[in-house]
Amino acid sequence: MFARTERHVLAATRAVVLLSLSPPHPSPPPTLPPIACQPAVPKVPRMTQTKKSRTAPASESSGSVQGGPPAEAADPVECQEAAAAAAAAGGGENNVGDQEIIKSPSDPKQYRYVVLDNGLRALLISDYSGPAEDEEEDDGEEEEEEEEDDDESGDETEEESEEEDDDDYGRGSDDDDEDDDDEGKKKKNAEKQSAAALCVGVGSFSDPSDLPGLAHFLEHMVFMGSEKYPSENGFDAFLKKHGGSDNASTDCERTVFQFDVQRKSFKEALDRWAQFFICPLMIRDAIDREVEAVDSEYQLAKPSDSHRKEMLFGGLAKPGHPMGKFCWGNAQTLKHEPKKKKINVYKRLRAFWKKHYSAHYMTLAVQSKGQEAGVFFFFRYASKNRDRAKPDFSDLLDPFDTPAFNRLYRVVPVRKVHALNITWALPPQEKHYRVKPLHYISWLIGHEGTGSILSVLRKKCWALALFGGNSETGFDQNTTYSIFSISITLTDVGFQNFYEVKRISFWLRPLFLLYEEIQKIEANEFHYQEQIDPLEYVEDLCENMQLFPKEDLLTGDQLMFEFDPEVISGALSLLTPERANLMLLSPEHEGQCPLREKWFGTQYSVEDVQQQWMEQWTGNLQLNDDLSLPAENKFIATDFSLKPSDCPDTEFPLRIADSDTGCLWYKKDNTFKIPKAYIRFHLISPLIQKSAKNVVLFDLMVNILGHNLAGPAYEAEVAQLEYKLGAGEHGLVIKVKGFNHKLPLMFHLIIDHLADFSASPDVFSMFTEQLKKTYFNILIRPEKLGKDVRLLILEHSRWSMVEKYAALTAGLTSAELMDFSRGFRAELYAEGLVQGNVSGAVSLQFSKLPVEVPVMFRVVELPLKRHILKVKSLNKGDANSEVTVYYQVTALVKLKECEDTHLGEEVDRNWAEVVTQQFVFDRLNREIEALKQMTRAELVSWFKEHHRGRSSRKLSVHVVGFGAACRGEDPSSSSSYGEVSKLTFLPASPKMADAVAIMDIAAFIQGLPLFPYHKILE
Repeated sequence: MFARTERHVLAATRAVVLLSLSPPHPSPPPTLPPIACQPAVPKVPRMTQTKKSRTAPASESSGSVQGGPPAEAADPVECQEAAAAAAAAGGGENNVGDQEIIKSPSDPKQYRYVVLDNGLRALLISDYSGPAEDEEEDDGEEEEEEEEDDDESGDETEEESEEEDDDDYGRGSDDDDEDDDDEGKKKKNAEKQSAAALCVGVGSFSDPSDLPGLAHFLEHMVFMGSEKYPSENGFDAFLKKHGGSDNASTDCERTVFQFDVQRKSFKEALDRWAQFFICPLMIRDAIDREVEAVDSEYQLAKPSDSHRKEMLFGGLAKPGHPMGKFCWGNAQTLKHEPKKKKINVYKRLRAFWKKHYSAHYMTLAVQSKGQEAGVFFFFRYASKNRDRAKPDFSDLLDPFDTPAFNRLYRVVPVRKVHALNITWALPPQEKHYRVKPLHYISWLIGHEGTGSILSVLRKKCWALALFGGNSETGFDQNTTYSIFSISITLTDVGFQNFYEVKRISFWLRPLFLLYEEIQKIEANEFHYQEQIDPLEYVEDLCENMQLFPKEDLLTGDQLMFEFDPEVISGALSLLTPERANLMLLSPEHEGQCPLREKWFGTQYSVEDVQQQWMEQWTGNLQLNDDLSLPAENKFIATDFSLKPSDCPDTEFPLRIADSDTGCLWYKKDNTFKIPKAYIRFHLISPLIQKSAKNVVLFDLMVNILGHNLAGPAYEAEVAQLEYKLGAGEHGLVIKVKGFNHKLPLMFHLIIDHLADFSASPDVFSMFTEQLKKTYFNILIRPEKLGKDVRLLILEHSRWSMVEKYAALTAGLTSAELMDFSRGFRAELYAEGLVQGNVSGAVSLQFSKLPVEVPVMFRVVELPLKRHILKVKSLNKGDANSEVTVYYQVTALVKLKECEDTHLGEEVDRNWAEVVTQQFVFDRLNREIEALKQMTRAELVSWFKEHHRGRSSRKLSVHVVGFGAACRGEDPSSSSSYGEVSKLTFLPASPKMADAVAIMDIAAFIQGLPLFPYHKILE
């Protein structure tokens, strides 16, 4: 009754949006009722559905490759001549694709697979789409660039998605106070980037036992100049000058290098890059500097729970198995210990390169506009050692067949989170890539709809999220084993009942009914796939070349080719309770875990699984009556026709509805021509920013709506209809995309749940506790804390995370939440963008707001001085510090002139204009024209004036980590979890004596002038 009353009240104020998304022929679906445009929620993390074999190791038997006769040893003196000949060679290669390589019908690129005489396998991707441009290099280009600041091109230490999702649980992904303006910064109709990636079939498994981390260290060192281009930072400087970037990563059995650059500079960039695999200098004097870079990555990774779990898990392997190696490397293993043992690291480094960086281990993917000659010339002299077999670890099977496995590990996490990880170690599964048994099982386990494991756990308020599957990283899948894991984020009550949670999670049965449905969904996605960034694409493909035969290079990680019940049943038969290892993470374990992992210092304890529970799990399991198979998926698209335009084609979005209560922008896609659409809305409310308490209530409302929507919306997600809903600073952002045929069903589903918002006492309590953990986990990350205090200074009337945490811990009631939700829905201003394979038939009805609500904070004008704010980190276990230097200047936009790769990039750029209420859709064109009229002298003068001159307004924010001395300063402290409800301000160092130290933010900003709201009107 309460819900129906709410729906009646809402009907008077809801925004009605009628979207014609389905093609009108041959037979249009029934007309859908008006859609209520009301707030939506962020998607709750779900299972890992692995669609990319991004870092899974190679198997020699995984597929055939073209071979060639062994080449005679090349004379090194010919290297310069070959490079010169390649530089003289131009494009114009025959645009003939290799017909054996299966590609998507939507893919305009051509592919050619070649094997060079030295054994290197290359995939040449010719992309002739986009405008024609002059491929010639600029005359007078200097071969060597001046040394610039060296952007580290080593491994990323990005945390797994589950950690990011948990940290952003209350804000969604649209907390875009800084990011919106940078969204989609590409110039329309500019040239595309060219990219190349090379995978070496060797990784950290090949580290010598006395030099842990050597493979990772070598990944850094090969980029320290070459014989032809000896400048230590010359390659990075060249890429910076020509709009490029580079990176590299080391996995268990593979190492990947990649770069991208503007097309016109690709030939020279390819030459420079190839030299690292032909004649790298690996400068002896650079060793100590690069060891520090490797150690820095290790230190940044230490606070990551995902990395800590991996190191702890790897330590459970049999003695001598490479899974137990310390793959990161640090100053201790690469500098201090070798000195004690009189190990010549430089000599060993070069020996490792000579032994393992051989061309017949390498696979290369290059995407440009015809650069075959460059590949042939530049890489024909890559180091070759063809008489040496590739490192093979496939005889080291069953690494976890040890007494240390199949036990219960209690772990103290860095973040405040309860999580249960159930893990099985299986024989290597990569050979079954055409069946993908683990991928299929992950769909069944990770299903979130009615009758699923997660739906039952949510109903009991025991779990918030469940991930199931194999991530296909080298850690999860290699030539010695494959992992299948179930990771469940628990509530406080779920943690107390974790044995029961595991019992429900053992609902594993050979269910084959859905294979064809999943196969159809993935085939549709592949058939109508959008193009992705060239850099990401070549990175994927060079790894695929280590895994799959030639014909499946593009499809091997994408499609479920064939149904084989024996293979699937074989994998399922191994997922039994007695073979599972349990890892239970909780702050409640603090003080109860006497053991410490060697490298990351993770506190843990180990015990046998209680016998009574093992008997229940291995006996005749009494299944929960609520568990059932997924129903037929009504969201799967069947109509993929393109809609005709019903209004004139335009380069930029048109405003098709506009009033003082809302507006809607529309653009029909006639560029990419795919049967997909994007819908985005920003629902702006004056209620959110009235108090810190209201911001917290908004976060709670968003999360509980997500909880209510997760089950019903999951089938739509499975059918590739994606939704991302985030709690922004001033309103709620709804993003929906996918095949346009069934997109209205997804949109209606969201709106119906928003209209009927409710929260039971148990659900309210569950999410209140979870939000406390989320805020805490954000505050203990130095980069998040630094951003929060910086914006607290710069943005007027902003509520900090510390203030929100205090408001939440002070106590809230479900009645307050319901009052807030009613008030939120009563006053909304909606702005939307609809783009893609859609028509312009849209009508809007909104309730007028009493006052205009801004979509951005007003910015404080800093005094003409240098300012510094130093606060102590809120994570007592983190030694890392964070420094941000902010200059308050007039706008100067950094442009990346690059054509859109897919429709989503164009939508992102247009949406950035809508969500900021700027609506300058041709912004980049205007900015480029303005910058063309600026001279170099004017730019240098402008920089000096704002950097050090009288016009300098500078703010430095330092978050000071806990070093060894700090961690030991309070031995009486019994907890590693610090207090996060109060900031500790620190004085500036004597070196910053000329800067104004900020010790009280409120006092500092009081009375400072504010920049006015700005909006470009013409």
